[in-house]
Amino acid sequence: MGGIDQAFVQEPEQRPKSSTIEVDGIPVIDMSVSGTGGIEKLASEIGNACRKWGFFQVINHGVPLELRQRVEKVAKAFFDLPIEEKRKAKRDDLNFTGYHDEEHTKNVRDWKEVFDMLIEDPTFLPASPDPDDEEIRTYSNKWPENPPEFRETCQEYCREVEKLAFKLLELISLSLGLPANRLSDFFKHQTGMLRLNYYPPCPSPELALGVGRHRDGGALTVLAQDDVGGLQIRRQSDGEWIPIKPIPNAYIINIADALQVWSNDLYVSAEHRVVVNSEQERFSIPLFFFPSHYVKVAPLDELVNEQNPAKYKEYSWGKYYINRTGSNYKKLEAENLQIDHFKTPESE
Repeated sequence: MGGIDQAFVQEPEQRPKSSTIEVDGIPVIDMSVSGTGGIEKLASEIGNACRKWGFFQVINHGVPLELRQRVEKVAKAFFDLPIEEKRKAKRDDLNFTGYHDEEHTKNVRDWKEVFDMLIEDPTFLPASPDPDDEEIRTYSNKWPENPPEFRETCQEYCREVEKLAFKLLELISLSLGLPANRLSDFFKHQTGMLRLNYYPPCPSPELALGVGRHRDGGALTVLAQDDVGGLQIRRQSDGEWIPIKPIPNAYIINIADALQVWSNDLYVSAEHRVVVNSEQERFSIPLFFFPSHYVKVAPLDELVNEQNPAKYKEYSWGKYYINRTGSNYKKLEAENLQIDHFKTPESE
């Protein structure tokens, strides 16, 4: 199959098509506002983007460009290391942080390498997805020896992007007509993580994907991508795959499943994927913003009434997360857990 292992080959209907679609991109939102009126306008713009696209880009977001450049530099330095060196920090069955090069999406292997680290170290999560198992496990980060500045740079970057994530959470809350801090308590012991993605050139980019189609499971994702491009989102109106053009120093924000549930489907967790190419390597750095493990996810009371009943049953974030995480690293016989599994009968 074009010189790549069969494990990477997508089903024919999922393979990327060479597209010449020229479309307006997702909204670009300037966060440099002040005063009550400016914040209300900003929240309104974000709300519109969350409804129509589930994605938007932010500029003037407050994360220092110099710091972003440093983290991009250490990411490239790490992925350029010999495979034996990278595998010294490889994830294992007991700890899902560290280096990994066999991730699966929808049971097909992704054309990429990753390095995962927890924002909070340690992070507490259920030991298993079994609802009757009350054991909580402690997870800590696994760090490589090289490059020597890797750990400090990544931790500093995490702290800055986490501030942006909390700011966005407040604006999203305001856009729903709720107090700015309405969602903050869900993140007191957040379980989020930062990921470094490396997509090598692929000899058969028409057969494989860097990441197969999926929706993010947490609350929101804050993504830095380089200038190569490759991220595509599925447009709500017609199902077309739309490329997201890189904007220098912007962050791409997407609504994830927990926020779709909290908003009772007012906001959409959009499907997306990553295409690869045969010439250029690509790097991206997503921060996945996840609630505390003990949070119960359900439509917010303020957004539910007789005319608009709850569209989802309550579920445990920690159990949901552990269930989904397990399927990312090996091929399963069934699709991993999705929020659709918690839809109420009335909403189906």
